[in-house]
Amino acid sequence: MARIIGGLTTSHIPAVGNAIHKGLQDDPYWEPFFRAYPPIRDWLGRHKPDVAINIYNDHGLGFFLDKMPTFAIGAAHEYVNEDEGWGIPQLDPFPGDPRLSWHIIESMVADEFDITSCQELPVDHGFVVPMQLFWPGAPHNADMPRTVPISANTVQHPIPTLGRALKFGRALRKAILSWPDDIKVVVLGTGGLSHQLDGERAGFINREFDRYCMDKIVDDPDELTSIGRMELVEKAGAQGTEFLMWMMMRGALGAKVVARSTNYHIPISNTGAGTMLLECTE
Repeated sequence: MARIIGGLTTSHIPAVGNAIHKGLQDDPYWEPFFRAYPPIRDWLGRHKPDVAINIYNDHGLGFFLDKMPTFAIGAAHEYVNEDEGWGIPQLDPFPGDPRLSWHIIESMVADEFDITSCQELPVDHGFVVPMQLFWPGAPHNADMPRTVPISANTVQHPIPTLGRALKFGRALRKAILSWPDDIKVVVLGTGGLSHQLDGERAGFINREFDRYCMDKIVDDPDELTSIGRMELVEKAGAQGTEFLMWMMMRGALGAKVVARSTNYHIPISNTGAGTMLLECTE
């Protein structure tokens, strides 16, 4: 039977992809951000998950504002990284796990989540950057797991509530644990934390709110569901809505987790960047 061993959080901003490409990990601007990842890589190296469920939001590559599914799950044999125009080098395709993907899709629909199933899905920086951060050299890292991408709508309102996101994660947990193969699964919640890239509040970061979310998501994620969608935009910025993907991840981990590693740093490309390793204890 499948086991969920932990959850990871990380920013996925495209500037990180360029910093990796240019080898800027020790640059004074970038070092406080990149220092968060070696302890998590060590943990991944010890546990070697077979599958990474990567929860991210598409940025106009696979979907656009005219057609934006609330929840989409990839069911492909591989996921191609295509050019987005950010100047980030394109990576080779990432390996998929279509059998597991279809099992998850079937289970989520049975639990009354309306899923867009994608037998082809180009992946952008929202998916690719976290894989590079946790598995350097991805997709050619020797420990590279198979991947199941899950894209959530954080852009085109109405977006899901934090409560709906948490329920999605709990249904995802049920789906994964019902998979009969003996595999280890890690779940990524990407994006955020607070940031706004345009408009009158461009550059907005809310350190206090970010810290509150990082604290509560460990032991009391249900408290965060009281934050409404517009309140989330107000407190976290227009792009800080990506926090709902952290909630999807957290729901998949079960009731009890231990925070093995945490890091918070601002500003990285006008973003409050939170990195966490949550280990499952049940």
